[in-house]
Amino acid sequence: LMRTPTLINGAIMPDACPTGSVGTIPVGGVVAARNAIHPGMHSADICCSVMLTDFGKTDPKTVLDAAHEITHFGGGGRSREDQFRFPTELLEMFESNFLLNDQRIISIARSHLGTQGDGNHFLFVGISKKTGNTMLVTHHGSRGVGANLYKKGMHLAEKFRKELSPKTLKQNAWIPYETPEGKMYWEALQIIRSWTKKNHECIHDATLEKLNQEKEDRYWNEHNFVFKKGDLFYHAKGATPLDPKFMPDITGPRLIPLNMAEPVLIVEGATTESNLGFAPHGAGRNTSRTLHKKTKAHLTINEVFEEETKGLDVRFFSNEIDISELPSAYKNAASVREQMTTFGLGTVIYELMPYGSIMAGNWEKNAPWRKR
Repeated sequence: LMRTPTLINGAIMPDACPTGSVGTIPVGGVVAARNAIHPGMHSADICCSVMLTDFGKTDPKTVLDAAHEITHFGGGGRSREDQFRFPTELLEMFESNFLLNDQRIISIARSHLGTQGDGNHFLFVGISKKTGNTMLVTHHGSRGVGANLYKKGMHLAEKFRKELSPKTLKQNAWIPYETPEGKMYWEALQIIRSWTKKNHECIHDATLEKLNQEKEDRYWNEHNFVFKKGDLFYHAKGATPLDPKFMPDITGPRLIPLNMAEPVLIVEGATTESNLGFAPHGAGRNTSRTLHKKTKAHLTINEVFEEETKGLDVRFFSNEIDISELPSAYKNAASVREQMTTFGLGTVIYELMPYGSIMAGNWEKNAPWRKR
């Protein structure tokens, strides 16, 4: 990866896991590129991020139940009658950018607003060890909106790769920032960031409204994005920014979730020579989903679920359990935390103890296209 001509520095986090052929940035990788944006190094899930809202002393089950009625997991978006209002200012931002002023993308931006997708995305309710307050945390990215920009970005980068560096791996192609295309793509990334933040806010605000209460606090951070400092572009593919310079609208500490049975860590920290200003973004995986499922083949799905979610209110939106998202699918949380301390990757200032969570589950099992 580091042989890519634009890269001048890199770091790898303890939650890292490979995601492709040799030379592909792993989840948990951070690289600094000079005057270049690499779409393949932020991946299709642009601005995957986490948001926290403090619900005060509200009963956690009440919050989880209300959020369960509000949120949306699985493929596609919301039906027309169930959609959130697409803010006029956001629409104007999309229309102002050549790459996003696309009726298909705008249609997806409308229908995917207030949705969380699938995979490792979640809605978590926990109790603060610091205050005893109930906290709602959501984890998801830019859905189909970001995925469509990513495709356009990769197409642009490939054109430049053929001209500037044909020996560079295709997945590591870049768009030179100083070109009109580079400026346009950077601007599009910021618009996707705004859309994704609003995506979180829709779910949190609708849950507050359903419970007829005001938030006591809120903060958020991306962990899958490109961050600019001067002529350097830090590509974090699954890494939490510690340095405030990377977050223009920072409102609090950062969030690092581990797995549904572990606390969400609330952290702060400083840039060091080796961390490049970043911390882990979670616990990461030891093996692929398929291989993990094979290790559990001697048990029924319900047996695995009962064993790994004891004492928790864990729900799958599709009503189909996905054992590849249960705690044993992820790296040892204590080990990740120990390495955070050893390598100066953020300081835990308090924790959110798990009450329950919602994930997509195996939503494809009963999908319409599977039914005869």
